Amino acid sequence: MGNIKDNLLSVQNRIEAACAKSGRKAEDITLLAVTKTVPADRIREIMDLGITSLGENRVQELLSKYEELPDAKWHIIGHLQTNKVKSIVGKVKLIHSVDSLRLAEEIGKQSAARGITTDILLEVNVSGEESKYGMNLNFVDEMVERCAGIDGLCVKGLMTMAPLGAPESEIRKIFSSLYKKYVDISAKKYDNVIMEYLSMGMSNDFDIAIEEGANIVRVGRGLFQ
Repeated sequence: MGNIKDNLLSVQNRIEAACAKSGRKAEDITLLAVTKTVPADRIREIMDLGITSLGENRVQELLSKYEELPDAKWHIIGHLQTNKVKSIVGKVKLIHSVDSLRLAEEIGKQSAARGITTDILLEVNVSGEESKYGMNLNFVDEMVERCAGIDGLCVKGLMTMAPLGAPESEIRKIFSSLYKKYVDISAKKYDNVIMEYLSMGMSNDFDIAIEEGANIVRVGRGLFQ
């Protein structure tokens, strides 16, 4: 395993380079440390270096680490089943992986019952890969309109993943397509919709994602291996 401090410096340098290239500011990018399978002591190490936004794929893993690291800002980034919603509402800052109206309605219901609002991102399968979760890009506008009428949640943006190992031109096309959709929705007025976050890019392609408009990048391997 690599040195977390060195890894973080390397990732931050890549973020700064991508921002310089695209005329953006590094402080406008949220680095989300993906902590899947990472033990609490190593997570604490990166939190001590100032990275407090943490992303988990699985609800069970998030809940166990939530108890150990209560001062973290937790995000759920993996596929979320409706029957698991109840256990994470109120514990997470942002749910990145809302890919169906049924899931959005359940998040709204569980949140409203607690008197809170849960921030969500709509997960979009821009590439159309069958192995990936997420809604079709053409369904996003309808989903936003439906979510606008759900109490207990707020749509804060969009999320996608590019296919692993895809050529750079394809990755750019995927990210830029979602950025355009993000801008289009931002220009409209809906209840419960405040377009603030565009979550794109992982360890292998986050610099491209930043150049194409992402303001949250999800990095696990690049930090912890």
